[in-house]
Amino acid sequence: MPDPTLDAAWTALIETARRDGQARIVERFAQEPDRLERMRLDAAGLHLDLSKQAWSLEGMEAALTLARTAGVEDRRRALFAGEAVNGTEERAALHPALRAPDGADFRVLGRPVSDEVEQVRQAMRDYAEAVRSGREPGVDGEAIRTVVHIGIGGSDLGPRLVWDALRPLDPAIDLRFVANIDPREMAEALCGLDPRTTLVVVVSKTFTTQETLANAEIARDWLAAGLTAAQAPRHLVGVTTAEDRARAFGCGRVFGFSDWVGGRYSLWSAVGLSCAIGLGWDVFQGLLDGAAAMDRHFLDAPLKANAPVLLAMAQVYNVEGRGRRARTVAPYAHALRRLPAFLQQLEMESNGKGVRRDGTPLVHGTGPVVFGEPGSNGQHAFFQQIHQGPEVVPAEFIVVAHTGGEASQAPLWANALAQMQALMIGKSIDQARAEMVAAGLEPAEAARLAPHRAFSGDRPSTAIVMDRLTPQTLGALIALYEHKTFVEGVLWDINSFDQWGVELGKILARDILNDVRAGAPSAGLDPSTAALMRRLM
Repeated sequence: MPDPTLDAAWTALIETARRDGQARIVERFAQEPDRLERMRLDAAGLHLDLSKQAWSLEGMEAALTLARTAGVEDRRRALFAGEAVNGTEERAALHPALRAPDGADFRVLGRPVSDEVEQVRQAMRDYAEAVRSGREPGVDGEAIRTVVHIGIGGSDLGPRLVWDALRPLDPAIDLRFVANIDPREMAEALCGLDPRTTLVVVVSKTFTTQETLANAEIARDWLAAGLTAAQAPRHLVGVTTAEDRARAFGCGRVFGFSDWVGGRYSLWSAVGLSCAIGLGWDVFQGLLDGAAAMDRHFLDAPLKANAPVLLAMAQVYNVEGRGRRARTVAPYAHALRRLPAFLQQLEMESNGKGVRRDGTPLVHGTGPVVFGEPGSNGQHAFFQQIHQGPEVVPAEFIVVAHTGGEASQAPLWANALAQMQALMIGKSIDQARAEMVAAGLEPAEAARLAPHRAFSGDRPSTAIVMDRLTPQTLGALIALYEHKTFVEGVLWDINSFDQWGVELGKILARDILNDVRAGAPSAGLDPSTAALMRRLM
């Protein structure tokens, strides 16, 4: 049934957003003297500045009222209480339990799970340290020098992001990733490796994922060709909820995690084993600690000073109030180059839904398209469109003050600040013309060129700043986006923890492969797909 109070809160947000469009962002700093202080905050080692967002203070308050009315606080409590927030699968989504300190008391549907989490974590630590120290060597007593991590989706994107972000320049143990079913990626990963000094870690929640198993079979055959039948299992590790399947596949050691761990939220579980081996346990523990700090902030901070909530409300305001259905994320740190790809899965798989939690069609929108590229690379690619294109695309800038190395990082973060400033202030046709005339251009030519050199400005952005990229700040950043995604799901009344949209293509792919093995398209296949199959066979 419709909720009049909630409907009124949505109406208030949309009407306030419409009024907000009558003034430019840059003008609001004079109109709202306390704007900067009200729209920036610190949380778990991160500094957020949302003052360049399109909303007024009134618009931000309308968004917060909507959050309260939609039940964000109650749903937050349910998430941390281990209730069945994933309604279509009747599961909890208790990833905060995975990074909680020892001695916590998390429960899933009333069942205590913290002891189980600590046992798996200790087993991961023992194994990672044994591999790194050489106490768990390869079959000939040689130390493991490379880990090949095989997974896809949440079993790949999170660990890959973490490795790229935190890896040393010259790692003692290298970590290579394989996700794509294209054999080329596996060939690249195995190139130059010795099975005797290589550990293969296969990550699959159910140990039935087509792409992962296809790649795992190639890796298993590669190990078998270089080792004896008795030796190969020592070099093959499974991470799964289906231990029996992993052992039947040939894994000599298996690390488990529970079905209340969603794939795109699973980095903190045994899915992160490869990172724990490659980076060392202290680094991995720092990652967990940073995420746990953000969990505490999200759970305890009032909505008006809550980083995930404000980040989520800015997006909902842009999507619903201003019709802006794309967002770009620009990390100004080479180490965070995989963050946009990670967020594409986290946000678009979580909130790319067409129905509400009760199965009825959506009343409001859903998550925007997310894309991005590291700064300053993106400035020479799609930034042209976000500055001068007709569609307004809100932007998030992740800025790291010190990225490492001896050279000054000021040119990097100065570019980030300049891009945010340019998006906001723009440049009028008159300004562009005056600048060219002042530079000596003839007035007629300046007038001709001025429209091409003008920028509309008034384009919103958010800054997320950290002093250094550490395990703790990376963990906090990832958890910030996890909770942001959850809050948006609450506002749109969708289940952020299932992903039925990926299933149909998997089923049809099996049918097509059966047709390929049979040598011809089946009678019921549509003409276009049948023709393409014949072309490719």
